[in-house]
Amino acid sequence: MSIEYIWEVKTQNTPLLKKKCNHCDSNRFQCSDKFRLNAQKKNIDVWLIYRCVKCSNRYNMTLFSRIRTESISKDIFNRLSENDADLAWEYAFSFETRRKNNAEADLDSVEYEIQFDKIPVEEMIASDGEMLSFKIRCLFEFNLRLSTMIRTCLSLSSGKLNQLIEANAIFVHEKPLQKKHKARNGDIVQIHKGKLKNVLYREEIQTEAILRE
Repeated sequence: MSIEYIWEVKTQNTPLLKKKCNHCDSNRFQCSDKFRLNAQKKNIDVWLIYRCVKCSNRYNMTLFSRIRTESISKDIFNRLSENDADLAWEYAFSFETRRKNNAEADLDSVEYEIQFDKIPVEEMIASDGEMLSFKIRCLFEFNLRLSTMIRTCLSLSSGKLNQLIEANAIFVHEKPLQKKHKARNGDIVQIHKGKLKNVLYREEIQTEAILRE
């Protein structure tokens, strides 16, 4: 039975917002991990608070506007009231939230670490099965390319990766990998072991073939 390896992306920060500050010359705001709630009778407004990276001027990103308090689940309401950082990150990474606020994120500002077992490729190739299988854990989406993860985790050069893609050796959910494919939580990457071996050891294989002639 083949082994499924895990590649996990750990983000270090939320993306900055591309927004010009009206108090200084900065054009970036950072998430404060805090919410502002304003209740009026039976309605409530909720914002995610951002601060200018230079002067700390505040910008409130709308999450809920004039909605009935009972429309928010008790769990979410409690997390909002307690400034739950995990919930703040969910909203900060949410494309839909930014779209509704006509806001643009600087996704290149997200720092991250890829956690994976540093198993030699030779050992993986020697395992059972025709394909190597890798499951992606990536809680937040920020335009990280799968090709970048593959290069990092398998220590491949750009040239070797391109050869694998051209040989149709890499698949995502059983479809050939496209270089523009972004990493998403739950993605399954499969790599054909025979083709991987040929690409990695092509020069050695060619040399052995010449010597046998």
